Amino acid sequence: MGEGQVADLGCGPGHVTAYLDGLGLAAFGIDASPAMIELARQAYPGLRFDLGSMAALDIADGVLGGVLSRWSIIHTPPEELPVILAQFSRVLAPSGHLLVGFSASEGPSHPTQVYDHTVAPAYRWWPDHLAAMLRTSGLAEVARMVREPQPTDRRQFREVQLLARKA
Repeated sequence: MGEGQVADLGCGPGHVTAYLDGLGLAAFGIDASPAMIELARQAYPGLRFDLGSMAALDIADGVLGGVLSRWSIIHTPPEELPVILAQFSRVLAPSGHLLVGFSASEGPSHPTQVYDHTVAPAYRWWPDHLAAMLRTSGLAEVARMVREPQPTDRRQFREVQLLARKA
């Protein structure tokens, strides 16, 4: 991931932040839910977890080596996503990386699709469409992984991981 801290944005209860820390990365988590931040702090008292919004990150420009957004953009309405992607780009250092995970929509003719999720409506994104949005934000896709749904999956959506690098 390069130099600098790694922000786990939408960290939930903190288990992925803790995993990153266990790998030797200087990781911290941010989530919009006070309940999730409290759970993370209780489970991992030695790690940093902050309450915050991905649309208005309280992080200086260009200081992070990496940003992880693991299914944290799914509750973002399409018209608000460019602001969040611009925030991701803003806080990344040159050559910093973003890893974003999400569920894929059904095809290019449906670049964004809404579906019912446990807590709020959620959105699926066509990978090429999201990659284009990343480019607009100054992030270039360097790798893509697509996982096809398995028979035991609750939701039968393709899972996508896009790795992007800031120029």
